[in-house]
Amino acid sequence: MTTHRLLTLSRHTVHHSRLLQIGLLFGFWLVGEALVRVLGLPLPGGIVGMLLVLGLLISGRISLFSMKRGAEWFLAEMLLFFVPAVLAVLDHREFIGLLGLKVLAVILVGTLTVMGVTALTVDLCYRWTSRHVVE
Repeated sequence: MTTHRLLTLSRHTVHHSRLLQIGLLFGFWLVGEALVRVLGLPLPGGIVGMLLVLGLLISGRISLFSMKRGAEWFLAEMLLFFVPAVLAVLDHREFIGLLGLKVLAVILVGTLTVMGVTALTVDLCYRWTSRHVVE
């Protein structure tokens, strides 16, 4: 079997397998964690892994379809990832009271800040691309 045929078959398999895509996303997370530990970066491994994925997507080395189904599964099952956090709050009764309200305020302000900055960034990028479109 030729190399081109093998690459085409592997792409087709990854594009249609949610399990392989989840494994691929997990692999990028692991690579990000390894890079953080080896290089001593002050970033979470998940962020480094996402930057690797972004770089590969921008360069065209991987396609969006290589991760779409796996990412959709992660988003659909996101509530499961928060169950341990809820159980931790139940174990620490001090979060139910004034300390909990302070933590909640920080979370809400942080979330609103991130959402606002993201919206402004998307708006600025949209305006920039609409001005610089080659016709």
